[in-house]
Amino acid sequence: MNSTTLDLTTTYLGLTLEHPLVPSASPLSYSLERIKRLEDAGAPAVIMHSLFEEQINQQAGALDHYLNYGSESFAEATSYYPERDDYNVGPDDYLELVRGAKESTNIPIIASLNGSSAGGWTRYAKMIEQAGADALELNIYLIPTDTHVTGSDIEKRYFNILRDVKELINIPVAVKLSPYFSAMANMASQLERAGADGLVLFNRFYQPDFDLETRDVVPHLVLSQPFELTLPLRWVAILYGRVGCDFAITSGVHTHLDVIKSMMAGAKVAMSASELLQHGLARIRSMKRALVAWMEENEYESIKQMQGSMSQRFVKDTSAFERANYMKTLQSWKADPTGASPTHPLRSN
Repeated sequence: MNSTTLDLTTTYLGLTLEHPLVPSASPLSYSLERIKRLEDAGAPAVIMHSLFEEQINQQAGALDHYLNYGSESFAEATSYYPERDDYNVGPDDYLELVRGAKESTNIPIIASLNGSSAGGWTRYAKMIEQAGADALELNIYLIPTDTHVTGSDIEKRYFNILRDVKELINIPVAVKLSPYFSAMANMASQLERAGADGLVLFNRFYQPDFDLETRDVVPHLVLSQPFELTLPLRWVAILYGRVGCDFAITSGVHTHLDVIKSMMAGAKVAMSASELLQHGLARIRSMKRALVAWMEENEYESIKQMQGSMSQRFVKDTSAFERANYMKTLQSWKADPTGASPTHPLRSN
């Protein structure tokens, strides 16, 4: 099959993209120059770094506290940001960056708004739309620590924030979720009913660490690892065909095979930041070339052809995504009777 006949396009949030590998929200989009470099490197769209609720609501002194002492609570790699003196965090600058990106590039610009409570900060969704963003990723990042707050309370907060934003804007909205809901399938369905055009699975919570020398609680940044792909892969495969909005997989996307798996699960795009931060923007084109080679070798004509093909709806053993697979997984691990290290049947020496 000639590579020129392959159709790598995908649609996400109503946007037609040249291929499905999209840089996710990170410092890669911190400036207009960086966004242009992403386009030059072959990115089919850009998810911008987040504008945080705290940046909108807090006075300068309080915001200084958030940036210097609460960075472990942010859902993106804030340790990559410059020192505060060199980092203008004003919301107006974010809007100017969106505007400049739209004027200077020819790819979709998806802005990101990050918050955890209902309030006036959501009005910036309208300003982001007016600045020219093609879509909005709503990152509701919340770690509930109040012992009186129930799971139902948290879910209602998500729905209320989403509805507030949807009432303000006409561009598509994707909600970025954590994996910690007790009934993920129902949560996804309810978000679709509340107006979500897409779901991004999953948000990574950066955990604090203890510095035993200073006895301080400190930020601890760990970039994603390939094994993290399996969790969003599983849930997209389960939700595909049951929930009607678009899916994006983020976390653990490091190779073209991860992109292929994401598509087969049912995602419209596979998002990556850690791979690009670690190995450079040239990885976008190299992964795309490897994707084309795999499709030629396996006689796929388009990305759309593979999307959802290995979701729960279409695999023979649907229990592979549910409890029955738990026992199979445990039984698949075989210990060496000689006392040597255990071996896995899927791995060869």
